[in-house]
This record gives sequence, C-alpha cells and structure tokens, in this order.
Amino acid sequence: MRVLFVCLGNICRSPTAEGVFRHKVREAGLQARIEVDSAGTGDWHVGKAPDARTRQAALRRGYDLSALRARQVCVDDFARFDLILAMDVNNLRHLERLRPAGGGAELDLLLRRCRLAPDEVPDPYYGGEAGFEQVLDLIEQAGDALLLELRGRL
Repeated sequence: MRVLFVCLGNICRSPTAEGVFRHKVREAGLQARIEVDSAGTGDWHVGKAPDARTRQAALRRGYDLSALRARQVCVDDFARFDLILAMDVNNLRHLERLRPAGGGAELDLLLRRCRLAPDEVPDPYYGGEAGFEQVLDLIEQAGDALLLELRGRL
C-alpha cells in the first residue's frame, strides 16, 4: 500500500503527515507493507527542508522531519500511489485536474477520509506556533484512523 500526502508547498502540512504516519507505520511493524511520501501542488519549495517551525513542533513530539525534502506532485504519482490524501479542498481540486484518465490512485481529503472535523488541515504558514501544534494534533488523530483502515485493507 502506497500513500501520498499533499499540501500546497510540501513544507508544513504534508511533510508533517508523512513524518507522523511513517512513525506510526514503523511502530506497527508495517514499514515493509506501507510506503509513505508527501508532495506539494506548487513548485516554490522543491528541494527544501520542511519549514523550521514545522520541524521544531514535530521534534517536540518525537518526529524528526529533517531528512525530508519538498517535491512537486506529478502525473506519475497517480500510478505509483494507491491513496493520495490532500490537506485541503483547493489542493484536492488541483489533484483532480492533474489526474490522468485511468489514474488508479484514490483521492480524498485526509481528515474527511478519517471522519474527523473539520474536513481541512489548516495551513499554519502565516500564523503562530499554535497553528503548527493544531496541525500535529489533527494529523496524529488522522494517522491513527488511517492506520486502522489500511491494516484492514492489507
């Protein structure tokens, strides 16, 4: 099972989701069966590490995101991944437009998929530290629900 998390720039929300979910997969002993990655719909930050505030908030909870580098989602991702989860509606719409005919990946919003409210993971980029903590709270909850779903599908 291959899962791709997507936000706008791939420096805040989606790398957080990648790091948190990768950690949960490893703890469950499923790293050989579940592949995790992240990407952005925009290309502004390609090759860059996650935002420093993102890395710091994640590290305080035991998630090391320092090795991650931003990349832009591409058409090949729709064949490579089984599940592509967007952080918000705008990025989901972008993915729907990019999706090639016959693209096999399932598309959804992360929080909607995991039956959490609100449907969107808010972008913390222009806010304060509390926004990064909120993102982690939501993603940790979603990660638990997603892991439960994927265990049932394996």
